[in-house]
Formats: sequence, structure tokens, C-alpha cells
Amino acid sequence: MWRRGAAAVVEPWMCCSGGGVWMSYRPSVASGAAWLMWILVEVILCVVNVVEGNRSDVSQGRNPDRHKRKHSWRRGSLGEVTCSCVRVRFAEMSLKGRFLKPGDDSNYAEDRSDVEPTSGTSFIFNPNRNLSLQAQRQRLPVFSLRSHILYLLENYQTVVVVGETGSGKSTQIPQYLQEAGWGQDGMICITEPRRVACTTLAERVAEECDVILGREIKYVTEGLLVREMMADPLLRQYSVIMVDEVHERTLFTDILLGLLKKVQRKRKDLRLIVSSATVDADQLFRFFNHNATKDKTKDTAAVVSVEGRNFPVDVFYLQEAAADYVRSSVDTVLKIHTKEGPGGVLVFLTGVEEVDKCVSALREESSRLGEKGGKMQVWPLHGSLHNSDQLQAFLSPPQGVRKVVVATNLAETSITLPGIVFVVDSGFVKLRWFNGQSDALVVVPASQASANQRAGRAGRTRSGQVYRLYKEEDFATLSQATPPEMVRTNLSSAVLNLMALGIDNMLRFDFPSPPPASHLIAALDELFALGAIGEDGQLTRPLGQNMAELPLPPQLAKMLLVSGEHECSEEILSIVAMLQVQNVFIDPRGGQRHIARARQRNFQVKEGDTLTLLNVYKSYLRSGQSSKWCGRYFINFRALRRAVEIRGRMERLLMQCGVEMKSCGGNVESIRRCITAGLFPSAAFLHHSGCYHSVRTSLPLHIHPSSTLYTLPQPQWVIYHEVLHTTQAFMRDLTVIEPSWLLELAPHYYEKTQLGDT
Repeated sequence: MWRRGAAAVVEPWMCCSGGGVWMSYRPSVASGAAWLMWILVEVILCVVNVVEGNRSDVSQGRNPDRHKRKHSWRRGSLGEVTCSCVRVRFAEMSLKGRFLKPGDDSNYAEDRSDVEPTSGTSFIFNPNRNLSLQAQRQRLPVFSLRSHILYLLENYQTVVVVGETGSGKSTQIPQYLQEAGWGQDGMICITEPRRVACTTLAERVAEECDVILGREIKYVTEGLLVREMMADPLLRQYSVIMVDEVHERTLFTDILLGLLKKVQRKRKDLRLIVSSATVDADQLFRFFNHNATKDKTKDTAAVVSVEGRNFPVDVFYLQEAAADYVRSSVDTVLKIHTKEGPGGVLVFLTGVEEVDKCVSALREESSRLGEKGGKMQVWPLHGSLHNSDQLQAFLSPPQGVRKVVVATNLAETSITLPGIVFVVDSGFVKLRWFNGQSDALVVVPASQASANQRAGRAGRTRSGQVYRLYKEEDFATLSQATPPEMVRTNLSSAVLNLMALGIDNMLRFDFPSPPPASHLIAALDELFALGAIGEDGQLTRPLGQNMAELPLPPQLAKMLLVSGEHECSEEILSIVAMLQVQNVFIDPRGGQRHIARARQRNFQVKEGDTLTLLNVYKSYLRSGQSSKWCGRYFINFRALRRAVEIRGRMERLLMQCGVEMKSCGGNVESIRRCITAGLFPSAAFLHHSGCYHSVRTSLPLHIHPSSTLYTLPQPQWVIYHEVLHTTQAFMRDLTVIEPSWLLELAPHYYEKTQLGDT
């Protein structure tokens, strides 16, 4: 069972049969505020260049408690929280295009030569579409501070803008800069942590400016801008850079902030805007203020706060503990659907597997309730979905139908889900943690800041309600904020990128949140083992340099770059693409589960999950990328469609690195050797205790229940792609190997005596 520090265990309540007991008091909806049927969604094809892909979190669902107790809720003493409108962010993608004024197409072909159209569509939510564009812009809270922001930018190198999501920071400030002439001597660049935010924001700004992609304003991901610095370290093509959504504190956010601070020392003319949705302005101000004296007139940074649109949100907590927050989320949604008034519901869970499980359960319950129970549309929302699939969560439902969106924590900020009135907060989040030796996905309690952001999604256009699946006293035990990725994750990718930029002494680099020295040392050790850096501590060429060019973790980048030597680059490309998506196999509930597993066994092989994924990918292509074929074999069509896109991008990048495209045909050993060449630090052997042990850390490990190898005889040696910590440490994405390959492919990393002792 889950515990939150010293707080009580959280368990679910039942509402389908008899239901949980609610407090008799129920906050009333504001007078005159009937259901607001709202939306106009504009679908615009956008030209983008996808250069980065993240594999989103995949979680291990807990077994439902078969002896659930009825639970009651109480209204939190916190009274109400405020909310604001939000803007879109999903998985990472870049937008290389800039905005061109009508009729000015000079150099357009040259600027757009490396930009490719994205498949699918992107989307914009605009609740004020009936108003003129000028009126829409003036309704945003940031408009009242337009002159003040421009004044600060004239007088300070860095301006920290703090404002709730939806205040207009991301779309309006770039336009204010353009209108004030900041785009004449250089481009205005805005970075986002997520790919879809780039396309969505760019489209909205293009619409408001009445321009086409091309010239003065550019939306990119943080990772892309870092890679641009490899060719132009001082970013001379930009006059202003706006780092948006800094509160995310991703690995690339902190890298970029540190690099931009370094650039500012060389370029006094470069202006920087740092935008955050949470109140962390003091830390950002201190980091960018170069004034070492007490004379405030010499400050180089300033702070401005933007008020959001505030709507009351009533907070409810469980009175009794619950054990399975996924099932509790389902029950809470059903309780809202049958007992509360109209309004959309947003559910927060930790990962794709939990999201899919919840969506499936809600759809089954909705079918069971039938017409008498009221219609309900249920949509998943997470970063691994195709753009057109993500769109479903943003569309308004038919009249009389309630929309339910089940999402990961990407829906906390930066995305606009119209019509949401109710939020169900599981109270948990999945984070990546590094202990100095191994990296793992861990499900942990969300922070107070995260809980408040989730609550803020309710009642965007009217008063709302949030149901937290934990006790009120548990809230006080939560950490105030989620630790930045820089202090809790494997830093090999960060160190590799910094070294590619000529930064050799990581301990002296100015990070916003300095990482532990042990993490930096571990990253250098891993990069040396992978051959990315040499004995002189410098980046190797071409291997290390090419690894830095690929938007992948170093181990996967190494795997791709040596695939030509193993004559299996075609197969490794497909495997790497499949590793970037989640939940390839659908696990239905009820009587279909047996049928699904029987059909999915057609793809399973004893060599492991990676070869099984390769079989699925090849079969999908042979079917003509048919959705019907996916349905027959209970394969996730959305995941396969995205894998095809990712593979195409990776193939182009790999060819730029000079890797020849080759196929090994049926030589499975060649593929397994190539995987070992990249993932050799993640080797495990079967211990006499019956579980596996990591060769490097001796950590007890178990095969994940979703693995192909889970029901097969246990192999002696495996390589894993990642570890997931839930009730135990589970290995995912396994490949069966021979121990001799470790000595052959990584003799500098493993000793014969070390492997012999196992």
C-alpha cells in the first residue's frame, strides 16, 4: 500500500453500487452559470521539423483492492483555489520555421530547407473567437503590463515574468517585442519544453499577426536551441530569447538557462525573458542578476508578475484511506457523472499504462450505464499520442454528453482543455530518479505545487471542483515543489551536450540548481564507457560528436551509430523507434483478454522484448499500416503510427551522421550484439535466489509482467532498457544476451573475473 511520509494510506471508495457517502453540503454553481458550451477549435496544417522525441512514462498499475470499503469525502478547509486558462504542451517537437510578413519571401526556401511537414493536425482553443483579434488580445491579463514589460526589457538584460498559465505570456509577449522593433536586428526566439506547444503557439501567433511562417518570431524546443548553439555558440541570430515554462525545470531547461547566462556575459545586447507559471521569481532573479553590489540601480535583472483569471475551485478530500488510486479515480468520475451537474472531468494519473487502464474501465462503465446513466465520452491524453489523437481531448462533446479526459501530468500546465469543471487528482506522479549508480522510474507523491496546478485546471470558465484522492492532512506532508530533473536524474545526456559545446569542467558550470558531484562523475564514467569521451576527457570524433547530435539518450545513440558496423541499422532503427512509444500491446478487460494474449503470442520470441517489438513493427508495415490489422491483434494503432514517424526522423539524422542503411535479414544475433554494444551498462544475470541482479550494482531486479519473457523460462543473462520501481524493481524492454558479448563489446567496462563471479 502507498504511504505519504508519515501520513495515512490512501485507498479508494466505491460509487458504482451504493457509492461512497458524500458530505451533504455541495457548493452551488454561481447564479446564471448554466453549462457553457464553448468551443471553436481551429485545425491548421503546420510545417514543422521534428527533431526530438521523448519516450513518455510507462507505469505499472497496482492490483485493485478486492475488499474496498465505502469512503466519504469532506470539503477541504483550504476553501478555494484559483485557476486560469492554459496552453498546449505535449511531447517534444521543434518548429524551425519563422514568421514571414506577407509578400516578403526572400530567403524563404533557404530558411525552410530543413523543415518537413508533420503528419496529422495541430489545434488551437480560442474561447473568444467571436471577438476581433485585437479585442481578444486585449482581454488577456498580460495586456495591461505591455508597456511595463517593454520598459524593463530596455533597461535590464533579463526580465523574469511570473504569471499563471493562460495569462497570455507565451503568445502576447513575443508580439509586443515584434511591434516594438525587437525583431529588426535579430529574431525573437521562444523555447518550449514540449513539441506540440511549439506548433500550437506558433499557429496562434501567426493568426494574430496575420503572417506566415518565416522571419521574425521562432518557436523551438529547448533541446533544439541547445543544439543550435553547437553551430552558433553566441546565438547571434537572436535579439531576444524567451525561455517559457521554466517551472517545468526539465534537464534542458536548466542547461539552457546556464548557457544563456554564459552567453549574456559575451553579448550585452542579448535580452532574455524567463517565464514561469509558479512563484519562483526570487531564485531566477538571483541567478540572472550580475550585480555583485548592494546598489539596486546596477541590477541586470527585473521581475514582473501577471495576474491570471481567477475562478473559485472547491477542494474535496477523502475522509478514509484508499489503496488503488486508479480504481478510485474511475469510481470518482462515475460519482461525478451520476450525481453532479454538467461539466467536463479531468483525471490525473502517473503514466500511459494507468491512463489506458482508466480509460478502458470508464468506457466499459459508460456502456453499462447506458442511456439512463447519461452519455460520456472518455479520451486519453499523454505525450506519446499522435497529434490527431491528442485533438480528441480538445474537441467539444455532442450536446448532453459529458467529456472525460484521463491524462498524465503533462495536463498540469501549458495545455487548454475547454469545459473542464471537475478535476480528479490521484496525488501521485511518476518521476525519473538516479541514485548515483542506476536510473529508474519511480511513482511518488506529487508536490504541493503540482497539486495546486492540477486544481487550477478546474473551472477555467466557471467555478469548479477538485477531488483529491488522499486525506486533507496528507497535503501538508507533500514537498513544496518537485525537485528539478538536474538534481535527480542521470546526467549523461546533459554532460554530453555541454561537452559538445566546449564546456569541459562540469563542476564549474553555473547550473540554476547544481547537481550532485557524484551524478556528474557517474555521467562521465558512463560516457567514457560508451566511447563518447576519450582518456583525455575530450569528446571523441566522430562517435562522441555524433552521439551529441542525436536527440536520444547516449546508450540508444551509441546503439544506432554502431548499427552499421553490425549490418543491422534498418532493424535497430525500428527497435529504437518502438522504444520511444508505450503500450504497444493492448490488454483488454473481461473475456477478450484471453483472445488478445493468444493473438499477441504470434509476435513473441524467446530472444526478448526488443525482437518482439521488431516483429510487431515489421508485421504492421506488411499490413499496409492498417488500423484493422492492429485491432485484430490488439495492437495499439496510435503507438505504431507514431513509431513510424519517429523512425523516419531518426533515419534522416542517422544518414547525416554517415551511417549506412543495412539489413541483417534473419541474423538475430547481429541485432542482439548491437543492442549489447549500447545497453551494456544495463546487464543483469539470474541469481540463485530466483530473481535477477544487476551486474553493476547488484540491485535485485525482476522481469516486468508485461515482458515477453515473463511467462517463458528465465534466461541466464539479459540487457534491459529501463527499470520501473513500484512494489519491486522491474526490468523493461529486455534482450537475451551471452555474457561473453559483454567482454567482447565492453572490455573496458567489465572484467572477466567480475562476470565469472556471477
